[in-house]
Amino acid sequence: MNLPTLRRGLLLAAAGVAALLAGCASVPPTNIHQPMTARPQPKAEIVAANGSIYQNANFRPLFEDRRARFVGDTITITITENTNASTNQATKATRDSSIQAAVPTLNGLPGKSLMGMGLNATSNSALNGQGQSNNTNVFSGTITATVIEVLPNGNLLVSGEKQIAIGSQQEFVRLSGVINPLFVGTNNTAASSQVADARIEYKSTGSISESQVMGWLARFFLNVLPF
Repeated sequence: MNLPTLRRGLLLAAAGVAALLAGCASVPPTNIHQPMTARPQPKAEIVAANGSIYQNANFRPLFEDRRARFVGDTITITITENTNASTNQATKATRDSSIQAAVPTLNGLPGKSLMGMGLNATSNSALNGQGQSNNTNVFSGTITATVIEVLPNGNLLVSGEKQIAIGSQQEFVRLSGVINPLFVGTNNTAASSQVADARIEYKSTGSISESQVMGWLARFFLNVLPF
């Protein structure tokens, strides 16, 4: 193997390793409404008045609050999700059956060797099944999302993401949903329980999360093996 060929092979191998490392550090997929942020829509310019006190360009209503109402506004969502579900099932079925038969006297017919033979059969079947499932989830925290769309009825479609990097581990907190402006408090916050069509995710990437994922070859055999 000559030197150019060897160099080309090393470059391809390095590119493959870089692609593999990039794939391992890729952002996990999401089901959150896209986009996860939006810029405010440009507002028409207002010509400033020439008055000595009142300036139209800098005017803001006296009783206007800072609650989100336009595309690009931010709103803080308090995540307070606590779900607890349990189910208990029991199934029981039994069945008994019996059969009795005898061959009476045969006159004028062949097969007299069967005379006096009796047949008894008994069948029993039973089914007893029980199942129990418990599931408890607790998720609390806060995230600030952006209004990405104002629906015709005034509801706000919000979406947001928070990324936290701790060493080589990256945590992703994502949220999206529809909020009724009436549920937004004076401090521009709303509870996640008041978000319609809420989609809340907590995912992570890194060596710790990768160690908890089954390898692709093991998943392949798990899908194709019949036992």
